[in-house]
Amino acid sequence: MTKSETQKVKLKNTNIPNDIAAVVKFALQEDIGSGDITAELIPIEKQITARIISRDEAIICGIPWVKEVFRQVDESIILDWHVADGDAVNINQLLATAIGPARSIMTAERAALNYLQTLSATASQSKYYSSLVAHTKATLLDTRKTIPGLRTAQKYAVRIGGCQNHRMGLYDAFLIKENHISACGGISEAIAKARELHPQSPVEIEVQDLTELDTAICNEADIVMLDNFSLEDTIKAVEVTKSRCKLEASGGIETDDLVRVAETGVDYISIGALTKHCTAVDLSMLVD
Repeated sequence: MTKSETQKVKLKNTNIPNDIAAVVKFALQEDIGSGDITAELIPIEKQITARIISRDEAIICGIPWVKEVFRQVDESIILDWHVADGDAVNINQLLATAIGPARSIMTAERAALNYLQTLSATASQSKYYSSLVAHTKATLLDTRKTIPGLRTAQKYAVRIGGCQNHRMGLYDAFLIKENHISACGGISEAIAKARELHPQSPVEIEVQDLTELDTAICNEADIVMLDNFSLEDTIKAVEVTKSRCKLEASGGIETDDLVRVAETGVDYISIGALTKHCTAVDLSMLVD
């Protein structure tokens, strides 16, 4: 990596989720169960120093979860971090050192590394995609295609990587899709009902063609999702909208098409791959 690439990613809106303690507690219950019988082989008084090493180039993410794992397993473990969330790291770089009871460190190892490898993968993927469109005005958004139980964690990792979040769940914004529209009786009816039920919530609606786009604009949707639009029709959509609403491109947009879509002038591009096409970062814990 170049010097500029090794600098910490510029972060914004990276508030740490407030559910970390709860999700870590569940993860440890899942892993430890009635007790770590293999760790019982180690003398209880044994103290060790262990180093967490990256075996890949990556954007690091997940440190708050790792800290919480070690805290819940044994508060006496001392963690010394050499990186921060958002840092770009190289192969064989030292990430952290853990000092404390051998049994406790061995018990915490897998859950801690699982969080770090998964969230670093999401952040690294997001950093790669965001770098492709940095010269455009388009904001890349994630989706709800996240690992169950890790929604807030992966969406945090997306922000660490330089992309932004779509709605967190089904409760905080409308996303009226084709089946909703059909069940409601049409685009106009769906938007009107949304305004009636939750007037303070943003309304986004999916359209299949330029005619539906016009209907959505006339009904004052906040955001219109262009579902599987061709590049030509996306360009036309930007031209006819003229900032009357925000436009989001969506639907199987791969890296080969991403830059061309971003350069049309759309406001947002939603990409499920940010959270669901990630390969875990290779990490190791080595005992000195």
